[in-house]
Amino acid sequence: MRILVIEDERKVANFIKQGLEEERYIVEVVFDGVSGLEMAMNNQFDAVLLDVMLPGKDGFSVLKDLRNGGVTVPVLMLTAKGTTEDRVQGLDLGADDYLPKPFNFDELAARLRSILRRSSPEKTTKLKCGDLTLDTVSHLAYRFSQEIELTTKEYALLEYLVRNKNRILSRSTITQHVWKHSFDPESNIIDVYIKRLRSKIENEDGSKPLIQSIRGVGYRMRDLPHEKAYIE
Repeated sequence: MRILVIEDERKVANFIKQGLEEERYIVEVVFDGVSGLEMAMNNQFDAVLLDVMLPGKDGFSVLKDLRNGGVTVPVLMLTAKGTTEDRVQGLDLGADDYLPKPFNFDELAARLRSILRRSSPEKTTKLKCGDLTLDTVSHLAYRFSQEIELTTKEYALLEYLVRNKNRILSRSTITQHVWKHSFDPESNIIDVYIKRLRSKIENEDGSKPLIQSIRGVGYRMRDLPHEKAYIE
């Protein structure tokens, strides 16, 4: 999951970034409202953590411009201003949640998981695709009740595929959400990681594949693994 943090206090921003990366999120950080708005408008993120007191453009203005621009990404507001009026203003402008400073990181992580659940068809911390289960709190994966050993990046890729099951995802879309760098059409990094995932989550006999290759496009995680599609 790719998260944008818009926070001008660098110590706070780095604290959030480190904690979220330990939780296996991909994190981008900007330190002012103008850059934050531009980043959020021109890139795909799964959630935005938005401070209210920002140089250049305050968080309320950033949020208003995002919603007016049709960007529906979940937004968690962060602020030292904890008055009821501020919370009401942020929520009325389209914020999904509001967390006053100072905050405990565990609460921040829990609130982030909550707004991500609200924006997902799966309203639970356990994601399912066929007989595959992902626990988004412990970051563990199971198939046939057996735990699957995954690296941080393998888990991040698998979670993104499962959250978007039955959707065809292009390589560029996957790259934006799971890797920080821009998509390189010459790179085979996604194909390499897909191959690794398949070796760990598929049946040894190759039956009932969960991850399908869509020729010339990308990949799809199917909830009905017995159906055939454009499998390479």
